[in-house]
Amino acid sequence: MGRWLALAVLVLAVLLVAVDATVLGLATPFLSEDLKPSGTQLLWIGDVYSFVIAGLLVSMGSLGDRIGRKKLLLLGAVAFGAVSVLNAYASSPEMMILARALLGVAGATLMPSTLALIRNIFHDPRERSLAVGIWGAAASAGAAVGPVVGGFLLENFWWGSVFLINLPVMAVLVLVGIKLLPESRDPNPGPWDLISVGLSLVGMVAVVYAVKEAAVNGFRWDIAVSAVLGIAALVWFVRRQRTLDSPLLDIRLFHHRGFSGAVLADLLTILGLSGLVFFLSQFLQLVQGRSPLEAGLIELPAAVGAVGAGLAAGTIARRASVRSAVSGGLTAVALALAACVALGADTRVVSLGIALFVGGLGAGLAFTVTADVILSSVPKEQAGAASAVSETAYELGAALGIALLGSVVTGIYRGFETPAGVPADVAAQAHDSLGGAVEAAVHLPPAQASAMLSAARDAFTSGFQTAAAVGAGVLFATAIAAWFLLRGQKLADGVEH
Repeated sequence: MGRWLALAVLVLAVLLVAVDATVLGLATPFLSEDLKPSGTQLLWIGDVYSFVIAGLLVSMGSLGDRIGRKKLLLLGAVAFGAVSVLNAYASSPEMMILARALLGVAGATLMPSTLALIRNIFHDPRERSLAVGIWGAAASAGAAVGPVVGGFLLENFWWGSVFLINLPVMAVLVLVGIKLLPESRDPNPGPWDLISVGLSLVGMVAVVYAVKEAAVNGFRWDIAVSAVLGIAALVWFVRRQRTLDSPLLDIRLFHHRGFSGAVLADLLTILGLSGLVFFLSQFLQLVQGRSPLEAGLIELPAAVGAVGAGLAAGTIARRASVRSAVSGGLTAVALALAACVALGADTRVVSLGIALFVGGLGAGLAFTVTADVILSSVPKEQAGAASAVSETAYELGAALGIALLGSVVTGIYRGFETPAGVPADVAAQAHDSLGGAVEAAVHLPPAQASAMLSAARDAFTSGFQTAAAVGAGVLFATAIAAWFLLRGQKLADGVEH
């Protein structure tokens, strides 16, 4: 019984980190009005959290292997709570960016520790599959629950409340975690290589930044420099790991076909689902005219599907096969994206709900089974580093999903024609984003505003449909690749000692 209570504590942590990644999206208009950030500052407020998490996950997973995963988790939880207060009461854009970055540092200590502790608490592989399923369900559901929580809080409280909800959860996590969580670490860890930590952080942040900026602004020389710097840092990181006696990440893990296939499937599952949910949120609010809370509730079937599939994933993978479960899950996400090709302003809630439920089912199944495969592929001593790879794939997939599918949406959206007589500055604001078009329309006569908004909404819908088609193609291709890469891969059955 104690281990399942310990799991409940770990699930609290992962749910909160996942919710925090999406909850800010709805608060952005309120935050903008209060802090008055520039366009660039607003992008950094939104993105720096996931940038820092992606850059530090491998390092923090390795640190947990060395100093103790329970210790790192509890320290991270205290820091997460404290920095949440700093976020809630930020009084300037610069303070908000710093606070979000620090929240990312704290978040990076939580995610790999949770999965690594599951590897060490549950020795029976079938129990561990169920535990990973519950963990995966929380991670998948958190992203979809974020808009609902945010919508409710923003309709009743001020924008800082989306951060203050972290405090009671983190207090429970620390108080219960001290009593229930067992400590675990690598018995022969070796030193923590700070040069590798720096290379990992610089490489991941620079690459993710370059991808996101290129999606919004097209290719510029500074974005190209960032991409080259990031790739060079990551290449140096990989080469350095091969020469160290105690590497942050054992690169030899990727020689295992099942491990590499699971990481690829992990990344692209989240890429498809995050891109779908992100642009659908905008579509529901700005094209169909729904409130933030209503939009969040419409997206809930994705969370329900992810939870259900996560809980059943281990059983499905054993009764069918790992590759059937992962390929089937990827195909379901691809079908959900393909359904969005027929999306329109008059699409009914029931149709959207079915597509999202199927997508959630697929993501929950594929993500949970791949997490189990990644954990099962390594010795217990390396659980932190391996789970950090799974988490990095999750964060990178989320960033790339929004950036790559976003570049398709933006490219098509910006091509719409504004009605004759619309001032150049208003037209420029309208072409920047659909949200910008809604704001710009306020300054136009009713007939002109209506014509411009109609054209903008049609263009956004067309861009979303095309991006969904591209995403579906990528996911179908990944399903086929996973079928071959995961050939012969099995989840463990015997009890480990």
